[in-house]
Amino acid sequence: MSVIPMVVEQTSRGERSYDIYSRLLKERVIFLSGEVEDRMANLIVAQLLFLESEDPTKDINILY
Repeated sequence: MSVIPMVVEQTSRGERSYDIYSRLLKERVIFLSGEVEDRMANLIVAQLLFLESEDPTKDINILY
């Protein structure tokens, strides 16, 4: 079982916890690790489509 790091963000409404991958996605960063096979490719495409629909003018960063 792998452990996914969490980050805590302070807002005017209090604290909010995110897993690190959700936090990176919020900043338009997609993190890749390991081989890109069918399952990973589907996740990447879904994230790219989501970010494109949110704002097609902003850059998307992919870290590997």
